[in-house]
Amino acid sequence: MATWIYVGRTRSGDTKKGEVSAKSKEDAQAQLRKQNILATSIQKKASSIEIPGMGPVVTEKDVVIYTRQFSTMIDAGLPLVQCLEILGSQCENPALAKVIQATRIDVEAGSTYADALRKHPKAFDELYVNMIAAGETGGILDIIQQRLAAHMEKAIALKKQIKGALVYPIAIVSIAIVVIAVLMIFVIPVFASMFDDFGGTLPGPTQFVMDLSDFFVANVWYMIAAFMFLKWGIKTIYTKTVVGRREMDRMFLKIPVMGDVIRKASVAKFTRTLSTLIQSGVPILEGMLIVATTAGNKIVEEAIMTARVAISEGQDVAPPLEASKVFPKMVTQMIAVGEATGAMDVMLSKIADFYDQEVDDAVGALTALMEPALMVFLGVTVGFIVVAMYLPIFTMAASVG
Repeated sequence: MATWIYVGRTRSGDTKKGEVSAKSKEDAQAQLRKQNILATSIQKKASSIEIPGMGPVVTEKDVVIYTRQFSTMIDAGLPLVQCLEILGSQCENPALAKVIQATRIDVEAGSTYADALRKHPKAFDELYVNMIAAGETGGILDIIQQRLAAHMEKAIALKKQIKGALVYPIAIVSIAIVVIAVLMIFVIPVFASMFDDFGGTLPGPTQFVMDLSDFFVANVWYMIAAFMFLKWGIKTIYTKTVVGRREMDRMFLKIPVMGDVIRKASVAKFTRTLSTLIQSGVPILEGMLIVATTAGNKIVEEAIMTARVAISEGQDVAPPLEASKVFPKMVTQMIAVGEATGAMDVMLSKIADFYDQEVDDAVGALTALMEPALMVFLGVTVGFIVVAMYLPIFTMAASVG
């Protein structure tokens, strides 16, 4: 699909300029004819080279703001194309503005709004597109947009909370690594040179620290290279292969304390997303498929897909989820009650609210546990190095005395 820049005339004789997405020049001309535009000039737009990570990107916050604004406009009775035109011209993020303009062109050419959004997966994920499709089919696009915005805001808040809990530990560990590296590479060799001038046998802790310093100085570049290679290997092998992702996600779920936080966050995300989809009229099997693809954890994804297969064979929702051993028994019991009473969407929403609070408590407990542990680790490590370096000085002072 290419972008074509055109100049044409309308039936009233007015000149009109713009862009249209089409596979060929003939296809672009056909689209313009449907819009009652006689093209006088059509040229293929030169594709720009974008360096990954350097250009503007569409963030979740940008999409939430766009969704809120779009919902308000639709609720006010504005036509879909006009909403897209206004939002595209007013959007501050150039990447999202470009996506909106391309979406408007596709909608004007006869595409549905959901199909037009589906062409931009980096901005609008599968969950977003499927809910928009359900809203278009049911004629409740404004309500669906409001639910989407609320769902995304809660998901962003949950993600921000977990990231915020990890900032302090990561900062402490980084400081500890820098301090220890500086001591080993720059400070200890000065003491070692001084002790060599004095001669004699060094205490065991001092000799150990000096040998460790010699190892650091001799292999610092190899250690950095090994770290970078390990990071590259994890990124390319484990995170980009099915087997690697499964093993890594399984390991994350088994980490003490932190694994509990990940599991609760996954449950909150699963229940809230499925609740939002069911409320929007998406069938349960399609909803399970969407939830699985957006789970973010391979173990949880496989558990949901296994449950989906069982549901497609006529089973209830709760038993296969319980059999997976991924979801707590309380969750599956509440889902069973919701399914029996015909209010599964309400029950899933209550489970999500409960586990959001559980994540809050778990993150607080994790932070409270890690802060003193990291401070003790940093204090003991640096303290041991300092004491080891001063032991020979204390010994010489005692001898002189």
